[in-house]
Amino acid sequence: MLVKVLSACLQGLQATPVTIEVNSTRGIRFVLVGLPDSAVKESHERIMAAIENSGYPFPTRAITINLAPADIRKEGSGFDLPLAIGILATENHINTQLLSRYMMVGELSLDGSVMPIKGALPIAIKAREMGFEGLFVPEQNVREAAVVNNLNVYGVRHFNQVVGHLNGMEILEPTHVDTRAEFYAQQATFDFDFSDVKGQEQVKRALEIAAAGGHNLIMIGPPGSGKSMLAKRLPGIMPPLTLQESLETTQIHSVAGNLPAGCSLIAHRPFRAPHHTISPVALVGGGQNAQPGEISLAHNGVLFLDELPEFPRQVLEVMRQPLEDRQINISRAKYSINYPASFMFVASMNPCPCGYFGDPTHHCVCTPGQVSRYLSKISGPLLDRIDIHCEIQAVPFAQLSQMQPGEPSTAIRERVIRARKIQEERFRKHKGIHCNAQMTEKMLHQFAEPDAKSLEMLRSAMERLSLSARAYSRILKVARTIADLAGSEQVESTHIAEAIGYRSLDRGDWAERGG
Repeated sequence: MLVKVLSACLQGLQATPVTIEVNSTRGIRFVLVGLPDSAVKESHERIMAAIENSGYPFPTRAITINLAPADIRKEGSGFDLPLAIGILATENHINTQLLSRYMMVGELSLDGSVMPIKGALPIAIKAREMGFEGLFVPEQNVREAAVVNNLNVYGVRHFNQVVGHLNGMEILEPTHVDTRAEFYAQQATFDFDFSDVKGQEQVKRALEIAAAGGHNLIMIGPPGSGKSMLAKRLPGIMPPLTLQESLETTQIHSVAGNLPAGCSLIAHRPFRAPHHTISPVALVGGGQNAQPGEISLAHNGVLFLDELPEFPRQVLEVMRQPLEDRQINISRAKYSINYPASFMFVASMNPCPCGYFGDPTHHCVCTPGQVSRYLSKISGPLLDRIDIHCEIQAVPFAQLSQMQPGEPSTAIRERVIRARKIQEERFRKHKGIHCNAQMTEKMLHQFAEPDAKSLEMLRSAMERLSLSARAYSRILKVARTIADLAGSEQVESTHIAEAIGYRSLDRGDWAERGG
């Protein structure tokens, strides 16, 4: 007897339909073909135990299973449930007439319990595209998959629930999620707020500008000055995710298996802070079994690299192309995958090996040569993609104890949202451009052309401060954002002057100052 059950596998961020063909004939062998990986091959023992512990006899006939299409590698344990259903159906324990209406995924425990899997959201999207009536997923994944409308999504705890539903004995109720209501209800709550940060007004201003224009930023300061504390609060002042951005972000985290149980949609911009021992593959994605890397998990959010010079140079250099293209193309012998990687890059670092170069309260023991070598760990091409360089000093305890709470994140966020709306209108006719940081050289001349007075100020500053040539366009982009925050249509000299102050590492004499 031949039975077909529908399932799916993941390729990058997309789900590919898989038809599981189970044929039962006379004999005693068990054969599984169709390019399965080790996890799929090992499913035989799990399925046999699950079927028997669920009250059904395992077939004593020869079973041949094909996973079609046979030229695509099948990975993971999500095929356990459809394989078990197909095997039982060949013994007439299941009504086969309903199988063509449903897609199903899930890992089976030895007692028949259905365990969670990765990628439930893209699988649900594919099931709706193909016109299936419903989708069976593990109960822990049901809210994640149920955000897809026009599809009945059933969360199952045990293998017997699927059998009962198909046989009409235990009809399951589909899970419904009010996607918009839940999404917007979660957007107003944040774990970190700028009101907790006392002082550091200059740094807060730099972070506000970075959030308003989508600019990459690096903070340079001694240990304990609050660099990490400030960076963690950046997502709270960025514009809220749109529903489309939330779906994109949730899909990436679903494929990576990072969504907590019961989560439907990611409502806050991601904040990823990998340790400096991370490998290039873990950062950009890929591997033997392709997975999104940290830069893709930070899509539509923030990637924060603390102690930037401590990261291996090879790890930092692989970010250059994603920072420019806002996506990462991974090509290997067995696959080629494109992952999105549109993120704000925020980094922090000490100014020197000992950490106290330029600190008025501590003596730096590093020579100018040591400072230069420390800074040279960050290559020019990578530094070229960072718009704002912000110097930060520790706030003395005497001031900390006297200061009032700072401005709340909500107030800063309102200004950022107003500036972003100005940019959305400005770039409405330019496909793929959403904020000032993405402007091309041609757009700079169109939207950020300084007047004669501002141009003379910029020329003088570049000569006096030994600014590099690459700083020119970065200054104009940041100045355009400062003008947007001020509600000014023109880039004025005050905007240029403030933007010049955010190019510390481009100054030719930086390593000789303050030691």
